[in-house]
Amino acid sequence: MTATNINDELKERVERALDAMRPYLEADGGNVKVLEVTDEGLARLELLGSCGSCPMSAMTFKGGLEEAILRAVPEVKKVEAVNITAFA
Repeated sequence: MTATNINDELKERVERALDAMRPYLEADGGNVKVLEVTDEGLARLELLGSCGSCPMSAMTFKGGLEEAILRAVPEVKKVEAVNITAFA
């Protein structure tokens, strides 16, 4: 299996892990997109809709999305969102 095929398979598994969270995101006008899963085990996400600007997005990401991915896809070592709104 090539690296591309492995990454595609991992990306599909990440998508399935996120599918359990999507109804909650959609209920608040948001969603999440998997941008890539790298050879190094990094999953990059983009929060969409209201999730991209919500003050709770960091908590949703850490407590929901990241946890779901790491539990369902152990090959993924790190999850990052490209557009988390940081609040100090």
